[in-house]
Amino acid sequence: MMTIEPLKASQIDEMVQKRVNTLFTQLNATLKQRPLREIFEQGNDVFIVCCRDKDEIIGIASMAIYTVISGYKGMVEDVVVDSAYRGKGIGRKLMEKLLQEARQKNLDEVLLFTGHHRTPAINLYQSLGFALKDSGLYTLKLTEVP
Repeated sequence: MMTIEPLKASQIDEMVQKRVNTLFTQLNATLKQRPLREIFEQGNDVFIVCCRDKDEIIGIASMAIYTVISGYKGMVEDVVVDSAYRGKGIGRKLMEKLLQEARQKNLDEVLLFTGHHRTPAINLYQSLGFALKDSGLYTLKLTEVP
């Protein structure tokens, strides 16, 4: 039986960390990952939701929550579903849970970035009401993540 639920700091152990590492490798094999325990440090406002099939994590999504002059916002990050489970609506359920949290927190806006080549993800985001913003994303790497 599959469940969608928030991931809590108290649930993080070696097995959970290893499974999340494996999932993120499917998202981007060159992605440098930070340990989950670091993500849950005090002062880092991040909501993480996962999909489990029995005890195995098969999908995960996160949303960083922050306040700036232009509003109280959520930034969706790192949405990934195990390749063996794609096309079953899990990504939609993960996103719906993030959006439910955004509404409960009364966020003004939820943002996300995705690669132009990720057509299934783009279709999902558009079906949830996301629209392409007329702007460009620039990045400057300051450090390499250990």
